[in-house]
Amino acid sequence: MCMRKVLVGLTFCTCYLAFYLTNKYVLSILKFTYPTLFQGWQTLIGGLLLHVSWKLGWVEINSNSRSNVLTWLPASVLFVGIIYAGSRALSRLAIPVFLTLHNAAEVIICGHQKCFRKEKMSPARICSALFLLAAAGCLPFNDAQFDPDGYFWAVIHLFCMGAYKILQKSQKPNALSDIDQQYLNYIFSAVLLAFASHPTGDLLSVLDFPFLYFYRFHSSCCASGFLGFFLMFSTAKLKSLMAPGQCAAWIFFAKREH
Repeated sequence: MCMRKVLVGLTFCTCYLAFYLTNKYVLSILKFTYPTLFQGWQTLIGGLLLHVSWKLGWVEINSNSRSNVLTWLPASVLFVGIIYAGSRALSRLAIPVFLTLHNAAEVIICGHQKCFRKEKMSPARICSALFLLAAAGCLPFNDAQFDPDGYFWAVIHLFCMGAYKILQKSQKPNALSDIDQQYLNYIFSAVLLAFASHPTGDLLSVLDFPFLYFYRFHSSCCASGFLGFFLMFSTAKLKSLMAPGQCAAWIFFAKREH
């Protein structure tokens, strides 16, 4: 069991690192800045792979309850905001800068639990949230490549992330599993982003993308889609096999690799 946990943790770290590096390559090096198409592709691939895994019996999906699906709908809307704004921000910001702002979503979660739910919090968690807030607040003043648009989208990303986590924690324990939630997120995101690709201009603008027919672009997009799915799957396994403290330690270790 211990060896299995280590293997799952290492798989998670590998997928986490490879996922962000691949996305950064597509967004910043190849400059494929069409988020409705890029994120739509990732969610489509993730949804298809998760559906196939379900049909093969590798995972269990129980999202037949209409009330549970409708209750989760606001979270799926926030998920679209997370991936869209995150794609915009990552295309303009360095990975360490983006992840520092991404981690600041924990401040929103802690603030909500402390101020609105009146939950008791350990001094260590409060200090951690304050350090995250200080780190995020200092970034714009110490970033030699400061990009206002990048920070704008990063702030939207972290607020959507914080609101999403709050909604996720407020769900009934037996309503939807992490896999059920992600399956609904994939379906909703793929459909919404497909419809949004034309009004945003991405559907027509992509025809002028210089690497549209290059194998580097195709292989990178395929890798991004598969890595996103494996990251989601390994995250779910990590949460199911380990205690919250151990899971948090692996997530921290993965982010430190950047």
